[in-house]
Amino acid sequence: MISPYLWVPFTLLAATAQVLRNALQSGLVKEIGTLGATQVRFVYGLPFAVLLLLAYLKVSGEALPVATGGAVGWMLLGAASQIGATALMLEVMARRDFGVAYACIKTEPVTVALLGLVLIGDRLSPLGWFAVVVVTVGVVLASLRPGDGTQRLGEARPVLIGVASGALFGLSAIAFRAGIDGVPTGSFLVRSLVMLVVSLAMQSGMLLAWFAFRGAAPLAASLRHWRTSLGAGALGALASAGWFIAFSLTIAANVRTLGLIEMPIVALIARRVSGKWLSPREAGGFALITLGVALLLLAHGT
Repeated sequence: MISPYLWVPFTLLAATAQVLRNALQSGLVKEIGTLGATQVRFVYGLPFAVLLLLAYLKVSGEALPVATGGAVGWMLLGAASQIGATALMLEVMARRDFGVAYACIKTEPVTVALLGLVLIGDRLSPLGWFAVVVVTVGVVLASLRPGDGTQRLGEARPVLIGVASGALFGLSAIAFRAGIDGVPTGSFLVRSLVMLVVSLAMQSGMLLAWFAFRGAAPLAASLRHWRTSLGAGALGALASAGWFIAFSLTIAANVRTLGLIEMPIVALIARRVSGKWLSPREAGGFALITLGVALLLLAHGT
């Protein structure tokens, strides 16, 4: 019998790998540009995803399931949405006003909950909805810095980029969950890993076609930084595998909300290394995130 909380460790694994991947990708933006850094997680991640799938098939002895046309369609939607969301996220990470945009990006759980309800009928309990709102408020509170509210919220560009990125990430999460659920046979692990390979193959194909049409300079630049690119690709494949497996076990809103627990953990580590204390705003925001995650787990168990 599968534990109703099995999605939790896979989500935490995904969030941890994602933090490390984002750090490598943000460094690559300065060296090879936004598009070059965007393609790294997909093109360089595909071989690692294939290796994960082959290793699982070898160990488990399971047969390779065949995806339906509907499942492939959902994965295509998710693949395109995730490319757009990643490009927008990396674009805004290089801006001084990243705090506002990051807060908008991380309102994604609300988008996921709404889209999940409308598109595939995923339902949260009232306590689950409350948990999503609490976590989102905590993220916004912790992300904004002094002056953000009066100076930078008036600048439409970072806010619009952040909202668009968060909405596309939310759409991709719902599409990926629907695609995994659309595979009629196989365990949750093999369905997740197969669709991970399918999505990364689609994304790699889209980006390579773009490079063929517009010039391969970003791809060539990533080859010059192949060690960092391979590291980001491996971590990206690991993070995506964790997300996909978690999506196969519970609704996407649960997964994406719990995934935000990485935010206070990373901030606390960074503050400890730098020797700086958390501001009251950050401490309050992180407390709300932690409370919201606890409420989410409580709602999931009722």
